[in-house]
Amino acid sequence: MRRIVSEKNLLCLLSLMILLFALLLAGCGLEKTDNRKLKDLSYTILEEKDIPEEFLAVIEEKKENIFKLTYTDQENLYIAVGYGVQETGGYSISVNQCYLTKNAVYFDTTLIGPSKGEKVNEVKSYPYLVIKTKYLEKSVVFE
Repeated sequence: MRRIVSEKNLLCLLSLMILLFALLLAGCGLEKTDNRKLKDLSYTILEEKDIPEEFLAVIEEKKENIFKLTYTDQENLYIAVGYGVQETGGYSISVNQCYLTKNAVYFDTTLIGPSKGEKVNEVKSYPYLVIKTKYLEKSVVFE
């Protein structure tokens, strides 16, 4: 019986496939992240009435759970963070950082619970925050 592929040819073919695979992986590498702050971004915290309707509809749909969302209208970038359902009222959200890097916009917030002894509504609440900043063609990283 005659062999169609010799061991030498098979080894050569296998080596070539490994080399091609390695080159593909190198070409598909993730962009190097550079999270050094270039500058703080100015932003406005929005009231519900100022949130674009389409974006507000998505927020309402997701507010039962923790969420991190963005929305753009090509002029402004809207960033929203929600902390899901809370058993009482009295919660607020503080913006720790909102800054620009070479690759992205970084956004960090903290949920602040009611103070001890503070009178709170004994009804479930859904704390979320939406900010508006100038549109940037960058991804948003939530910290």
